[in-house]
Amino acid sequence: MAYLAISLNSTLKSILRSTYSYGPRIALLAGMIYRPLGQSGITASVVAHGTWAIGGWMWGGTDVQKSVRSIHASLDAGVNFIDTAPAYGLGHSERIVGDALRGRRDKVILATKCGLVWHTTKGTFFVDQDGSHIHRYLGAESIRYEVEQSLQRLETDYIDLYQTHWQDPTTPIEETMGALLDLKKQGKIRAIGVSNCTLDQLRRYRSIGPVDAAQEQYSMLHRGLEHEYLPYCAQNHIAVLAYSPLANGLLTGKVDPARIFPEDDLRSHNPLFSRESRIRVSEMLDRMRPVARKYSFTDGQLAIAWTLAQPGITHALVGARDTGQAGENAAAGGVLLDGADVKQVNELMQTGALVEA
Repeated sequence: MAYLAISLNSTLKSILRSTYSYGPRIALLAGMIYRPLGQSGITASVVAHGTWAIGGWMWGGTDVQKSVRSIHASLDAGVNFIDTAPAYGLGHSERIVGDALRGRRDKVILATKCGLVWHTTKGTFFVDQDGSHIHRYLGAESIRYEVEQSLQRLETDYIDLYQTHWQDPTTPIEETMGALLDLKKQGKIRAIGVSNCTLDQLRRYRSIGPVDAAQEQYSMLHRGLEHEYLPYCAQNHIAVLAYSPLANGLLTGKVDPARIFPEDDLRSHNPLFSRESRIRVSEMLDRMRPVARKYSFTDGQLAIAWTLAQPGITHALVGARDTGQAGENAAAGGVLLDGADVKQVNELMQTGALVEA
């Protein structure tokens, strides 16, 4: 895998700040910053509680009660944004979220997804999960089926942000977007988002109707969005939700180079988690630690806050499997890094860092 240090030039930064400046649109309440989800009229905490890991699949299982408590801890710390998906444990994550939000649903911006299915073999094969064949499929009839299943598992009658999880090359985007717009008219969803979507696909979605958010991988180690994707979203007022801002935990500084991951943990096969890579990332975090100390941040909190300071990135989806992780993640969403410190971190990253283009 090739790695490359990437930095935004001053011209691009200027364009992004002028076309998607939050200014008065930022709200800071109870130690948390809140930003709009595109032009949907929805405002959500900049740190969202991601729930892939609590689904158990590819993360070595899960503890339901610890997961529920972690969600409660996030809400108590000012996070009002929860992101999940049916594919996280074949509905397991959604059921945990529904349980955790019982009695608190009206306080939360709830996001889930469609398009990774196991009730049909239409579309294209994606992956096997616990004996089920998962397909990428975004046909209209499937979306209508999926939303009803999600509403039931989440114990709610509406979803705030409904996102296409992975794109389906067998279904015209016009059909997919038409189904989503119908759900919006029916009041079953409030806003439409996409995930793992190319810029060309995003343009096609937008030619049919409004897209409020794009959820894509972005972190100190994955910065390919900076070339074209972030400027486009900024110019068109599309929220960008960065998933894996901690690079599956690598940027927390807590992953020892000698640690062995079980076979059912996705990190066991990820090149970024090779011993050499972990050592180099650890050295990068060591260089950044003086900046982290300035804000009384852990390594992970600095990575989250840095992500949220990048032009065009509006929210960071961060997983938490216990109350400690939830509280730590939330605390990073209440601080705006000084521009000089962001610049210093960028420079430190380029000194022998592993940054994927």
